Amino acid sequence: MLNIYTCAFFGHRDFYTHLKCEEKLAVIVKDLITKNEYVDFLVGRNGEFDQFVSSTILHTRRECFQGNSSLIWVLPYVTTEYLNNQRSFEDYYDEIRMCEKSSMAHFKAAIQIRNREMLDYADLIICYIERDSGGAYQTIQYAKRQKKRIINLVIDDERGWA
Repeated sequence: MLNIYTCAFFGHRDFYTHLKCEEKLAVIVKDLITKNEYVDFLVGRNGEFDQFVSSTILHTRRECFQGNSSLIWVLPYVTTEYLNNQRSFEDYYDEIRMCEKSSMAHFKAAIQIRNREMLDYADLIICYIERDSGGAYQTIQYAKRQKKRIINLVIDDERGWA
C-alpha cells in the first residue's frame, strides 16, 4: 500500500512577497518529495497565494524530475469559472476534488468548511499568515487546536515550524 503524506496550503487572498517565499517554498517542496514515498499537495484557488503555491509546486517538481506527488485543487463548490474552463484546469492540476460538505453549505461558509476538511486530512500545513484576521488566519487557529505541524512562510527562521 502506498504511503501518502498530505500537505495543505492556506494564505491571505492578497499576497505580495513572491520571490522571497518562492525560494523557501521550493526547498520545502523538494524536501517533501524526496523524503516521502508519495505527497498529495492540497490547494484552493481563492487568491494569489493559492495560485503562487500551485505554480511553485509544478515548477519544483519539474526541476526534481519526481513523479511521486499530486497537485490537487479542492473546490468548495462548483463555480462558473471551473465550468467555463474545466479542460484547462484538468490539464493544470493532477486532480480536482469537490468537498462534499462545503458544496452543500451556504456559499459564505463553504470556503471555511472546505479549508477545515483539507486541514483534517493534512500531515503538514504550509501557510502565509501575516495578520490576525481573515479566513486563512481562522483556519490556522483551527490547525493549532488540532496540533497540526505548521510552517508559516512569513517567518524567516525556524520559528516558522510549529
